[in-house]
Amino acid sequence: MTVPGIGSLTLAGLAHPGMLALALVPAALLAVYAVAQIQRRRRLRRFGDPEALARLNPKRPHRLRHLPIALAASALLFLVFSLAGPTHQVHIPRNRAVVMLVIDVSQSMQAKDVPPTRLRAAQDAAKTFAQQLTPGVNLGLVSFGGNVNLLVSPTPDHAATVTALDKLQPDNATATGEAVFTALEAIQTVSTVLSAGNATPPPARIVLLSDGGENKPANPDNPRGAFTAARAAKDQGVPISTITFGTHTGVVTLKGDTIPVPSDDTQMKQIATLSGGQSSSATNIDELNKSYGSVLQQVGYQTVSAPAGTGWLRVAVLLATIAVFLGLAVNRSMPA
Repeated sequence: MTVPGIGSLTLAGLAHPGMLALALVPAALLAVYAVAQIQRRRRLRRFGDPEALARLNPKRPHRLRHLPIALAASALLFLVFSLAGPTHQVHIPRNRAVVMLVIDVSQSMQAKDVPPTRLRAAQDAAKTFAQQLTPGVNLGLVSFGGNVNLLVSPTPDHAATVTALDKLQPDNATATGEAVFTALEAIQTVSTVLSAGNATPPPARIVLLSDGGENKPANPDNPRGAFTAARAAKDQGVPISTITFGTHTGVVTLKGDTIPVPSDDTQMKQIATLSGGQSSSATNIDELNKSYGSVLQQVGYQTVSAPAGTGWLRVAVLLATIAVFLGLAVNRSMPA
């Protein structure tokens, strides 16, 4: 729970759970206070004249006189929570990671079911993704049709990828598996550099965009096929986030012939599953931007545990301050 002006109040992920034993201290103080009040009343009844006491203090003591000690004990309790070292999950930008954009440029990506074309829309969405990616991420780009091209090796200079995206050219056939293998090789190269010495290899991910399955080779379980590449990605700890782009009504015109090219996510889902990644589909530019945005949150940010004791400390100070002022205000007319 997060309270405005206070911060996070949680007891999750305690770094020093043994400190909670100190919660017995404020509980014991309240017990001592209650016993003291009972004994005080007994002494007054035993040694004081009720009529004289009534004349000295005609107003019956208000129950609010107990509030300052209750608040003080509560402040101690919250201080104990702070000492226990609670933590909470924080979403922060990654300062090192590797992401490879792998984009299909086969002829079917010339379909105009997503204006102006599937490929042009894919380029625009990918550029937005590259521009929004956190600076510490090394970004690379692979385009593929029948041929595979490593256009940008992973680099923190995201502008290089944005520039290269404008130069994508249509190609025949779809060699998805070969494209994934090329991306894996690029990731392995940069990971070797980034993990020099005893450094931990950076997390890596492939973002694969296509409108359907591969046809080169025809069998995705071929040694260079898409499913084989997905298994290799799994072995290397590189999940593949697949985005199937286009509609079922897409067509292209080649040599005067109109050819249906409906999008098909069957193979793309299997690639994601085999690699340990996630799959999504997009039929327009808005959905594509959302798909890229989802990937951006996964690869551009990481969730870490951070100390969350400050909120409890602020509450403790606030309650202690209120207790002091109430002690002065409520009990000022009470006899010593």
